Amino acid sequence: MPNASVLTSYGPPQVLEWKQVAMPEPGAGEIRIRVRAAGVSPTDAKIRRGDLAEAFPLRGDGVLGFEAAGVVDALGPGANSVALGDAVAAFLPRLGGYAEYAIASSWTPKPDSVSWADAAALPVAAEAAVGTLKELHVKSGDSLLILGAAGSVGVIATQLALAAGLTVYAAAAPGDHELLRELGAVPVRYGASLLVEVRAHTEHVDAVLDAAGKGGLTDALTLAGGPTRVVTLADEKAAELGVAFSGPRPDRAPEALDETMPRLASGALRLRRELRLPMQRAFQAHELLEKGTAHEKLVLVVESQPGKESR
Repeated sequence: MPNASVLTSYGPPQVLEWKQVAMPEPGAGEIRIRVRAAGVSPTDAKIRRGDLAEAFPLRGDGVLGFEAAGVVDALGPGANSVALGDAVAAFLPRLGGYAEYAIASSWTPKPDSVSWADAAALPVAAEAAVGTLKELHVKSGDSLLILGAAGSVGVIATQLALAAGLTVYAAAAPGDHELLRELGAVPVRYGASLLVEVRAHTEHVDAVLDAAGKGGLTDALTLAGGPTRVVTLADEKAAELGVAFSGPRPDRAPEALDETMPRLASGALRLRRELRLPMQRAFQAHELLEKGTAHEKLVLVVESQPGKESR
């Protein structure tokens, strides 16, 4: 029987236990992946705590993880354009990535030039970045303020927006400004002085993407002239300000992984730095999330040793 980091109950990180689970079987149009790496997202922690119990109820041996990369191990009826042994990355809307085997209903090929960890770190952030940029209806010549521009979603959104001909004002901690400047954005300090920081460069922006949920929406509304073109991925109090909250859904950006993987393979897209941990220590990754001490994208790897790597 395979193993997984199982969510045994709602609670602190220690409720994630490495244990044997039943081998998952792919249904119609699905594939089974022998997982090599899985991404960890802040939403995983909310599910673990029970904050999203209504949307993600705990049933039996629950396995977290919205994204994974690995080798195709089994094909369900009607699974086309893929073969056993293919290397793929997948967005897993039904979760299941923190395991040795996972089921996917949509996937994209992993090029040889992309590491397993990078492939696993891409799906969730790419889907969110592509999806919210579409929701904001941004176009070449527009100006975009991104709150949390150095995070996993923010880094991708920054690069996609710049490639589309936008001017990007990238709000982040000072330690991340050099990276954002290298990407071509205008870095500004994310914090109480946000309005002043942005207005040192421009009086207003056409759109705002809040990828962090750590404040700044009031200033964002002032800069954007209202909530019409302001979207948040993380601020749960956004509705009080009339700001739209964007969450993953099947039709938000189904094309995101296919669009961004070639960019990643060619070097045209950079990801946030990673901290890789063994799959069986998923609880440790969640401890880092709870403490807020991880400044990298957390990736769980199978048959590997922990360590920081940029690829």
